[in-house]
Amino acid sequence: MNEDAKMNSELIDKQSGYLNMELLRFTTAGSVDDGKSTLIGRLLYDSKAIFEDQLEAIEEASNRRGEEHLNLALLTDGLRAEREQGITIDVAYRYFATPKRKFIIADTPGHIQYTRNMVTGASTANVALILVDARLGVIEQTHRHAYIASLLRIPHLILCVNKMDLVDFNQDVFEKIKFQFHEFSKKLEISDVCFIPISAKNGDNVVGKSNKMPWYNDETLISLLENIPIEKDEDINDARFPVQYIIRPQSDEYHDYRGYAGRIAGGVFKKGDNVLVLPSVIKTTINSIELNGKQLESAFVLQSVNITLTDDIDISRGDMIVKENNQPQMNQNIELMVCWLNEKPLISGGKYWVKHNTKDVRCVITDIVFKMDINNIEKNIEDKHIGLNDIAKIKIKTSKPLIFDPYTRNRITGSLILIDENTNETVGAGMIL
Repeated sequence: MNEDAKMNSELIDKQSGYLNMELLRFTTAGSVDDGKSTLIGRLLYDSKAIFEDQLEAIEEASNRRGEEHLNLALLTDGLRAEREQGITIDVAYRYFATPKRKFIIADTPGHIQYTRNMVTGASTANVALILVDARLGVIEQTHRHAYIASLLRIPHLILCVNKMDLVDFNQDVFEKIKFQFHEFSKKLEISDVCFIPISAKNGDNVVGKSNKMPWYNDETLISLLENIPIEKDEDINDARFPVQYIIRPQSDEYHDYRGYAGRIAGGVFKKGDNVLVLPSVIKTTINSIELNGKQLESAFVLQSVNITLTDDIDISRGDMIVKENNQPQMNQNIELMVCWLNEKPLISGGKYWVKHNTKDVRCVITDIVFKMDINNIEKNIEDKHIGLNDIAKIKIKTSKPLIFDPYTRNRITGSLILIDENTNETVGAGMIL
């Protein structure tokens, strides 16, 4: 770690307002019937995060369906079709807290045809929980979901080997699955993987330690979620401030006031910093940083602030304030991986709107490089038909230059969405290469 990065890291550690010190977002993924919704229900139930009326409603629904036990999956499967089929179709978000952390859970579907729903739920996650049925081991859907987690650069992955009760809590079964996934994960860019043997239905190793698996000596799932270090998951090295709004009060008290509001997308900004405004490449200095009317000496990634500069510069929404000695890329020709989210296929030569941070521009698709077979993690350069739920590498040319970092470096400045010009629908989620 260089000196600037070390200083930024220490500064963030000292700031009690840093969001990710308290809030962890995680997503669940896995094949159909692997027990994702049951696991979330168990987490909520055992951590006492269910209201009495919710619990009564679940008990009533379970009895009405003739089930012997409380069906905790009903806590997240809210759609009627989901409850009838016993599957997850849409992304369900749930919120709960323990004394150590707050959590936002995205329960995502397991079916192949709902890949776009998984991408949506996983796009902002710090952690991906991938469930594997202990009886089946690592299957194609496991590969698929691990690949998407890797593509979206989710920093932490937890492989939950579920239904251990159905294999007599056998350690050899767990170790075999662990080995299988280790071998597969060598093909992916996943830096932090943990493995936990669980029974979501009975609660083994979910919140409480299981006495049926004495051979497992590591943390329970909730303990791991509470203690995974996430405060450094964001880009703390590259200072990036996309301007969202220009503040001009036009009042006698603030006659000459001009502030630039937005959310910091990376790094740390301090009062007195020498900065550069892009795309105009004009140098200036930060005069003040304000948050909720209070003056700050510094501000960091994910904080929404108002910045004033010492010079009167023409800055518009979509411009970016950066450090002089650390600049992002600026280009009209861009390569990206895209997850296609629409029934209407991607058209080579087609024109779309691009929304990148606070900037909106038009673009044309100049090339479809390959389509990804994410079941086998292979590139198909022959098949150029990119339909719903497909993932592909494409090239675009924008009407104006975008100011960006590679997605691998910064998930905020490296991501964009494609929008249909005619319908205004979001049709693609892109990760800039």
